[in-house]
Amino acid sequence: MRFHHLDLNLLVVLDTLLTEQNITRAAKRLNVSQSAASGLLARLRDYFGDELLVQIGRKMLPTPLAQSLAEPVRRVLLDIQSTIVNKPEFDPLTCKRHFKIVASDFVTTVFLSPLAQRLQQQAPHISIDIQPTANHYNDMLTQGEVDFVIMPDHYLSDMHPKALLFEDSYQCVVWRENPEVGEQLSLAQYLELGHVAVNFGSARAPSFDEEFLQRYGKSRRVELTTSSFNTLPHLLVGTHRIAVMQTRLAALYSTYLPLKVLPPPVALPMLREFTQWNKFLDGDPAHRWMRNLFHEVASEHTQPAAP
Repeated sequence: MRFHHLDLNLLVVLDTLLTEQNITRAAKRLNVSQSAASGLLARLRDYFGDELLVQIGRKMLPTPLAQSLAEPVRRVLLDIQSTIVNKPEFDPLTCKRHFKIVASDFVTTVFLSPLAQRLQQQAPHISIDIQPTANHYNDMLTQGEVDFVIMPDHYLSDMHPKALLFEDSYQCVVWRENPEVGEQLSLAQYLELGHVAVNFGSARAPSFDEEFLQRYGKSRRVELTTSSFNTLPHLLVGTHRIAVMQTRLAALYSTYLPLKVLPPPVALPMLREFTQWNKFLDGDPAHRWMRNLFHEVASEHTQPAAP
């Protein structure tokens, strides 16, 4: 189909090329040969009268015109998806949509697990792909590569709508036989003990408690780091180390691991997990249904945990 002499199929090609900035990867995503992808780029260059992507060293970089086209083209494609491709009539029992969700393993354990159970009951043909928190999740959301991001508010973009999903508090956790910790924990003890901490992404961003202590001029001795909340309790057993965990996750693991759960020696701010979605899919019927289901499940399974 052509619109003002532009083959509208080329919008998908342009979007893919601007996202990948690589002919080989773009060809793979478009399911065409590399030579065919090069030919499509040539057609786009001819229509716009611009190189669009310029080879510089080993990289292809977008021209100023290409940079100005990236967001409008993505917006047009998302609008088409939400208003034309995805029909307004929505029946969860027959819907076969596939949703991609960026979430931590903590969120997966306490929230997405009961959500998956509810989906099987109410929308058995909807599938979800849970992806780990990466460095570029905001870009992935903007480009439509994922449907939802579930993270604390300060990690999210200001470009898209978001809503509070659930809250939790924090607890200190040690091995039950740890001889250095009794039934109470002082700040001095907390700072003296070796810590197990969670760092995120390839940049290894510090966890919330590290940021909190830095804000108050305190430092701790981190002896082990991991990228998974669910590994923290296992790394404490048989050691004198300590970790700070979400209250709900600490309660779960203390039921079958020899762990002691103690209140932190200083007041830590509440954890507030938000869900965020692309603004151009705000009115999509399936998206709207999923967002409502998110809040139903959160209200039933993730009530604020007591300290």
